[in-house]
Order: sequence, then structure tokens, then C-alpha cells
Amino acid sequence: MRNVLASLMVVLLTALSHNCSALEMRIQKKLVATGWDHSDSQTLLNNLEQMEKRPFDGVVIYLTGRTTEDKPCQLHQSFVNQKWERQWFQLCIDQLKGCKFKQFTDNFILFGANPGDVDWFDDEGWQNIVEHWRIAAWAAKQSGLKGILFDPEPYTEHYSQFRYDAQPGRRQHSFDDYYAKTRQRGREVMKAVAQEYPDITIFCYFMNSINAAATGHPDPRSVLATMGYGLYPAFIDGWLDVTPPTIIFVDGCESAYLYNSRQQFLEAAALIRGACQEMVSPENRAKYRSQVQVSFGIYLDAYWNPAGPWYIDGLGGPRVERLRANVTAALNTADQYVWIYGEKFRWWPTASWPDALPGCDQILHFARDPIGYAHRQIAEANQAGTLTNLARNGDFSLDTLKSEDGTELKWKEGGSPVGWSSWQQEDSHSAFTWDRKQGAKSSGSARANNISHGCFTQEHNLPKSDKGRYALRAVRKLQGEGDARIRVRWKTAEDRWTAEAHDKLILCEGPRDQWSEMFGVTEVPEGAGKLVILLGASGQHSPEDTVWYDDVELYRLP
Repeated sequence: MRNVLASLMVVLLTALSHNCSALEMRIQKKLVATGWDHSDSQTLLNNLEQMEKRPFDGVVIYLTGRTTEDKPCQLHQSFVNQKWERQWFQLCIDQLKGCKFKQFTDNFILFGANPGDVDWFDDEGWQNIVEHWRIAAWAAKQSGLKGILFDPEPYTEHYSQFRYDAQPGRRQHSFDDYYAKTRQRGREVMKAVAQEYPDITIFCYFMNSINAAATGHPDPRSVLATMGYGLYPAFIDGWLDVTPPTIIFVDGCESAYLYNSRQQFLEAAALIRGACQEMVSPENRAKYRSQVQVSFGIYLDAYWNPAGPWYIDGLGGPRVERLRANVTAALNTADQYVWIYGEKFRWWPTASWPDALPGCDQILHFARDPIGYAHRQIAEANQAGTLTNLARNGDFSLDTLKSEDGTELKWKEGGSPVGWSSWQQEDSHSAFTWDRKQGAKSSGSARANNISHGCFTQEHNLPKSDKGRYALRAVRKLQGEGDARIRVRWKTAEDRWTAEAHDKLILCEGPRDQWSEMFGVTEVPEGAGKLVILLGASGQHSPEDTVWYDDVELYRLP
């Protein structure tokens, strides 16, 4: 008996381990909101429920402490020679602890390189800046936030912490001297941060991507000496010198603001992961490859602005559709995060962006959570009485049907359900049939048995230049061996298969012997003229091995 129990325990633990591993393999891409409408801790606490209705997974937060003289202390104004105390920020931390985050799982404290008027050789000044980093990491940890959002850009007139020719000691110290000292300060900063929050995420609007032009030279420093952020790679190198493997860095690639093609995102990602390593010391490149993530910034104003330097063209269509395409490309290419930046309009406490750029909120909701978005849209359309199922004979109840071109179709004895075709590979010789008795809600289903590999198929002509989104739902039940999976594929208007990389595979995790739901969402790729549904069957070896499909629903999403 003991051996039997032990064996059962091994099986159970193996199954649980396999399931956990499967879940951990899913990379959830996330949208982080940042811009001129940053919230402070009090605003976030007061408006969280409303704010979490917006299409984001996290926000960037201003922390404003109060000194012992009750004067404000802005945490994002951190590169300054002033002594700060932790207790100045305790009220902010208490307010953030009071936030019961549900959707906003990845929040960051804003931390900037301003005013940036402390020379890198100023030991006393840098002792204070290091302590500011320590306080920021401590505040993020205590508040339960993901980490720090570091903005290296200089906003204060005449100061630029990372530009060599802006440094007050440039006549006494060469660029190489400053480079070495900057790397030392990076080490000091990261030691302090890691002590307070050893698994923090340091999200940067940009890292080495801003200096990509310095790559391809025997020594990038010869170019960096003349660049506005020429000392920044040394600071990053210092981080990597001492970082534990638990810290994640994010290169936000602010240069992506005007990207308007999937190719641009792919090329930038390859540059960050590849050539930008030339600005990292050889001993730190393994850390760089394993701990630096690729991210992208999306500049909303570029989709609203009139033609000019900060303008994204619609390429013959609505500009909000370019936003959809570019956010999708950015999320597909990024390791985890894409950040959405806006200036002229707001997301909170009231949302004016959806009024200025109609549809932008829906596009972002879809981008961050396609399945959740689809379920909400289907439920709303159903409640409004406007829900239209585009699948023909999806409940498999009909024996006659009109095709898309109006031709009347009749079911043939022993054949596939009317409105559906079938295909099976050459070594599979069984039939795809209409089961008039079995059904999920009522009689009628599609049945495939003894199929090594094949599928029921149905084609749908798409509106010309359709770049929309579709949701597909069905239920299935299995008997014996074999598997069932749905695939959405694409054809050109001329009936040629196309865009294989955009095939959508829909699986089912429900019980095999019960009617279980399969649900997926897909976007129409460039050049597609037809959407093809394939209800697949595979791995069957006997007449008893069977899969049934029923209640197929195809919806075009707004």
C-alpha cells in the first residue's frame, strides 16, 4: 500500500511540476503608462479603482516627500547635492501600501538625472546621490512596487550629467578619467540599490540604445566623448560590475517614438541585444545579455499631431490603425514591457486621450489582453443585440445552407456537415461526418474519427483591406486517443496561402471527455483576403478514437 501511495505521489508531483513549468513559460507582455499625467501617491490612492479601468498594467509614480521643515522634496529630482532622510517619504509609502492593486501589477517610482549639477569627482555630492538611489529602492520595496523608472534626460538648463563637455572639471580631467569615475559611481549606486531591493527592476527610458551610433568603431569611447550621453554607458557598466543576477534592467529605447513598421522594431531589438554590447566591458557582456531587456516607447502625440517632426503617417489608413499595428509590433518584439507616453492629453483622473484619438483605448486594451478584450466586446454586443456570428452552420444543425455567394448547399449522406469541407493527409483514410445525435447544447456536431491528421475547414472572404481583429470560439469533446486543435489560417483574395507566421493555434485545456471551450483571438495580417477555420483532428489510431466539434462562433471585434 505504501508503494502504491508513493507512486501516486510521484505522478501527482510530476503533473504539478509540468503544469507550473507550462505556466511559467508564458511571457505576459505589459503596457506601462507614463507621461505628463504621472500620478502621485495620494492621487493613485484616491482614484485607483477608476484608473485601473484604463488599458495598462502599471503606472509611473511621482513621490514627493516632506522635509522636517515641511518643504516638498521631489524624489525624481535626485541628482543633486542634498542630504535626504527616509522618513520624508514615509507618508507616500503608507499611501501606496493602502492601494489594493488588481490590474496595476508593474508600477515604478520616477527617478531622474536632474538637476545633474554634481561633478562626477565630487565625493560628497555623490555620497548624497547614492543615498537618493538607496531611498528610491527602499521606497519601491516598502511600497510593493516593481522598481524604479530612471529618466537620464537633462531638463534643467545648462546641466547634463552624462555629457562630458558639460562637466565642470573637464579642463582638469580627460574623457577617459571621467569615464572611469562614472563607472565607479555606477558601482556605488547599484551596491546601494541591491542592498535595499535585490530583485528590483530598473526600467530606463533608454540605456545604450541612445548611443547606438557609437558602435562599429574600434573604441566606442572615441565617439562617446562627443555625444550628449557619452558617459552613460560607463554608468551602466558600473551597474553591471556589481549587480546580482536577480536584478532586471530595461532599455526602453525611446528612439522608437517615430517607428512606423514592424521592421524598425525588429532592427532596434537586434541592435540593443547585439551591437550595443560594444559599449559594455567584455567581462560584463554575459550579464548584459541575461539581465537587460528590450522595451519600446510609444509616443501617443505622434498619432494626433499635425504633419511635422513628431508625426506618424497613417500610410493610407486611419492613424489610430497605425497605433494598433505599431503597439502590436512593439509588444511582439519586446522582452516584456512597452511604455505608452503622452503629453497633450490625459488618462487620469479623467481620460481625454480616447476623445482626442478615438479608439486608442480599445486598441491598447486589445494589445495588453486580447482574450479579455474579446470577451468584454462579445458580452456587450450580445447584451445590445448586435452580436453576429459569421460562422456558417456553426452549431451543425442544418442540412441545407446558402454559401457566401448565395449558392444553395445540401448535405450529402456520409459527408461533412453542410457549409464545411474536410482535408486529411494521404495516410489517413477515414471520414469527416455530421453526427446528428451528439451535440453540446442540442443535437448536431462535426465528428472525426480514426484520423491520423486532418481537419474540417471553412473559408470566409474578408472585406477589402481588412486589418481587423476576430475572435473564434468552439467546444470540443474527445474519446480515446488523439488530439483536437483549431487553427486559423490566411489566404490571399486569389486563393493562395499566405502569412503562415500569423497562423493562430487555439488549444483546449478542459476535460477530454466533456464539451470544453476553445477560444482565441487573431488579427488579419497584411495581404490576407480570406480567413480559414481549420477544426483539427490528429493522433487517432482506431475507429473508436473520436473528436466532436460544436458551437463554432466567429466574431469581428471592434
